[in-house]
Amino acid sequence: MDLYRQLRLVRRHWWIVLLTVMVALGVTALVTVRAQPRYVASVTFFVTTPSQGVTDAYQGGLFLQQRVKSYAELLTSDRLAQSVVAEAPVGLTAEEVQRRVSTSTETGTVLLRASVTDTDQNRALKVTEVLSAQFVQLVQKVETTQDGKAGPIRIEVVSGPRVTPTPVSPQPVRNFAVGTLLGLLAGVGLAILRGVADVRLRDAAGLRRTTGSPLLGEIPFESTAKSEPLIVGAAANSARAEAVRKLRTNLRFVDVHEPARVIAVTSALQGEGKTTLSCNLAIALAEAGWRVLLVDADLRRPKVADYLGLDAGIGLTDVLVGDVQVGDVVQRWGDKSLLVLPSGSAPPNPSELLGSKAMADLLLALRESADIVIIDTAPLLAVTDGVVVAVQADGALLVSQQGRTSRSQVAQAARALNSVSVRLLGCVLNMAKVAKAEAYQYEAYRVVAAATPEVPADAAPSARHAERVDGVVSDRTQELTRLSR
Repeated sequence: MDLYRQLRLVRRHWWIVLLTVMVALGVTALVTVRAQPRYVASVTFFVTTPSQGVTDAYQGGLFLQQRVKSYAELLTSDRLAQSVVAEAPVGLTAEEVQRRVSTSTETGTVLLRASVTDTDQNRALKVTEVLSAQFVQLVQKVETTQDGKAGPIRIEVVSGPRVTPTPVSPQPVRNFAVGTLLGLLAGVGLAILRGVADVRLRDAAGLRRTTGSPLLGEIPFESTAKSEPLIVGAAANSARAEAVRKLRTNLRFVDVHEPARVIAVTSALQGEGKTTLSCNLAIALAEAGWRVLLVDADLRRPKVADYLGLDAGIGLTDVLVGDVQVGDVVQRWGDKSLLVLPSGSAPPNPSELLGSKAMADLLLALRESADIVIIDTAPLLAVTDGVVVAVQADGALLVSQQGRTSRSQVAQAARALNSVSVRLLGCVLNMAKVAKAEAYQYEAYRVVAAATPEVPADAAPSARHAERVDGVVSDRTQELTRLSR
């Protein structure tokens, strides 16, 4: 994984980083508040030996530097700790005194420093005073020769004992700085791990790689799309409508040598917005002057008629079983060159009906009567209806919702189409999160439409959006009727 992708994952899951830092700061604050203040008392010893001349002084210095290392171990020995406890009982055992004593030496010198850390300031100073006195006596005993003569080593206290006036711990500033840094590192790691483990589609590049087909459109998410799904009225000037128009352009030029006139729109799962996209794509094509026929072939959960405000009582199912002629049930939508064939009655065998010869003959007739036929089909992973319809079309358009569908589900849907040699024209990422820069660019060039007369609120949906073809049909509907007979 490259650095750019890691940064994108961190940016996408920024809330994980923020939450981890806040948790780390909370734990740091809790530990800092509950920690007991600790004081340090210290004393510094100077180790020396009598010498004569420069040569003796040099050799004596080397000798003393080696001895200082041994004396550092002696300061934390059991014998010295027991001597301190016996000399001045301070409420500590020899083991507790040992744990509180630490030593340090400076390289190249004969200075030895001893520190005692304790939660009681007075006790730390008292232990250090007794420790320094007992240490000098212990060194004298250890260095005394067998014949009772004093050793060549002499220990002198050159600094201390003294105790710090303020606690050395806890240190709130340092603790919070360390806590923030650790929380930030942990948050970044968790964000990257979450991104790697996330199998859902998060961007257009992932959809393109998963399907192996070109990305024809990226429809941005709009909060108003749920209440106003169609790109008409005020929504016609939205960024979503412009994205559908881009899809219209890309779809018409995806293969200029073999243009697709019958297009099946499908998705991997239910609820990814394929029906809304089918309706909006048909509207956008009709706005460009194409003769468009929208067919609702999702016989299990038909929604096209509901979105367009049409009567769905009679439609495709009734035509396929021979009850009615196609010209009698095709409905014109609005004032555009858009005809709609609803789903009709709910059949008991949708897959067999869509795969019948009657369906193939109907699509052949519709192909000759319209410039483009858009077919809304069922999801691919739920039932086989979508594959059955896509096989009879010139190509399929695969719609996927960002952040909802997993990569494996999209790959499975693409394989379902490829297994029956369906021409996958491309894919569309629906409800995508568009960068603010792109949204700003569109707003800068957005055309504000002139005010239009307000439609009465009590007008029926069919009066607002659709015109039912009754009695005398249009020339195009007459042609559909003739071809279906």
